[in-house]
Amino acid sequence: MLARAKHRGMPSFLLLSSLLFTPTLSSSAAAAVPIPFPSRLRRPLSVCPAYPFWGSRRGPGSICYASSPPSSPRARALSSTGSMEDQAVSYLTQREAAEIDEILMGPLGFSVDQLMELAGLSVAAAIAEVYKSSEYRRVLALCGPGNNGGDGLVAARHLHHFGYEPFICYPKRTPKPLYNGLVTQLESLSISFISVDDLPQNLTENFDLIVDAMFGFSFHGQPRPPFDDLIQRLASLSRIDCGRKRSSAIVSVDIPSGWHVEEGDITGEGFEPDMLVSLTAPKLCAKKFVGPHHFLGGRFVPPSIISKYKLKLPQYPGTSMCVRIGKPPSVDIASLRENYISPELLEDQVLSHPVDQFHKWFDEAVAAGLREPNAMALSTSGHEGKPSSRMVLLKGADKQGFVWFTNYGSQKAKELSENPHASLLFYWNPLNRQVRVEGTVEKVSREESETYFHSRPRGSQLGAIASKQSTTVIGRHVLHEAYKKLEEEYADGSLIPMPEYWGGYRLKPTRFEFWQGQPSRLHDRLRYSIRTVNGGEAWHIERLSP
Repeated sequence: MLARAKHRGMPSFLLLSSLLFTPTLSSSAAAAVPIPFPSRLRRPLSVCPAYPFWGSRRGPGSICYASSPPSSPRARALSSTGSMEDQAVSYLTQREAAEIDEILMGPLGFSVDQLMELAGLSVAAAIAEVYKSSEYRRVLALCGPGNNGGDGLVAARHLHHFGYEPFICYPKRTPKPLYNGLVTQLESLSISFISVDDLPQNLTENFDLIVDAMFGFSFHGQPRPPFDDLIQRLASLSRIDCGRKRSSAIVSVDIPSGWHVEEGDITGEGFEPDMLVSLTAPKLCAKKFVGPHHFLGGRFVPPSIISKYKLKLPQYPGTSMCVRIGKPPSVDIASLRENYISPELLEDQVLSHPVDQFHKWFDEAVAAGLREPNAMALSTSGHEGKPSSRMVLLKGADKQGFVWFTNYGSQKAKELSENPHASLLFYWNPLNRQVRVEGTVEKVSREESETYFHSRPRGSQLGAIASKQSTTVIGRHVLHEAYKKLEEEYADGSLIPMPEYWGGYRLKPTRFEFWQGQPSRLHDRLRYSIRTVNGGEAWHIERLSP
């Protein structure tokens, strides 16, 4: 016999971020803005704003948040990597969850339709965080008759817009206008509704991912047909892991359907989801969850509720509204790989001058919405020949060279004074592209440095003065105190003088390599190098083996 299924959990907050690759930048480059170089490199605006996905509500809800999608179910929790590995976290009883829900839906003024929309959006975003649409495209949403089912309907709509192909099984439709409206919205997108009879017995045959949106924590009693059969199908699906890895993933919102709200799968006949999204705080049954992906959403919880129920909630990283609970899934590093699919990079298709080809690729990276496409790894070495690398921001590029700015007392500056040779590496992962640039380095003129320095925000100018880059400080408070003194000194808006120890460098290229990822590791590599032709210098293009 299946245990009482979950009491519908309340939603939480979700934030969808767009960062696919966030390099760690040197302190001098982190706040930099573009300057008017011959070929000016502008940092594109963020392509994905932060949405405040609230949630809490009627008994059945769920919300989490996500960041840029990682590569596969081996999920790398990027924006949500504030892992709670060693932190204490509260677990709610069914009664406490219901009471909190009543408060949120009463004095705090949340409405069902508002929170259902936010909950469904959060579910879709959490899925996108872990499961790429290219690998888990076909999504089946199993929707129950209550608010949990409504979450599934909303999630399916958002998954459609995220590039997935959702299908909906909604056996017990509710005649309420809110639900009828959701169905109409889905039908207008040509999203397919499938009856229970038309579902394959083995759901892995047709679907890559299954969203469990059948019951919430307010459900009591035993699941009735056809939901009892659907839960059994999910249970059969989860047991495939014993013999072979299943191809379909299961995502449950707040509580897996069929589990006791506090005791979990007490019969041993239920299913084990791959992902659980706990809301506000995990319910007691979440202690029994052993899947690889457990997220907590609900950053909106007001202090009055935290105090009344003595909740211990994690610190959410940055502006993210979702945090991973427990350790991220362990991964065999040697097994991580991608089979790149890209257009061929052919010799007769590239431009004759490497700087022109660089700008062509750079413009395409900007057009693709990549965050900080001007982020580059700068590698230097001193007289001892020991290399060091760090991320900086390119601030100008033309046929005279590639320019960036930094503190002349930093480690990289010291190494460049000893050995004026360096290399740059641009990595545009979503486009399967790399560009390597090698050459000699020289300081730019003080006039150029002054022009750029005063184009920066005043805060960045003060930060460049406050930070003696690469020197040891006893704590962050030292930097804050130095910065605060500078703020007071220049509070009248007067011109902030550029420090003598700050300025730009220009790398004058002698060699380029353009790399385009291809299937089966047969990557394209085209190298540009300077050759002497008829007494003059010209760029020569040749193909390298991958």
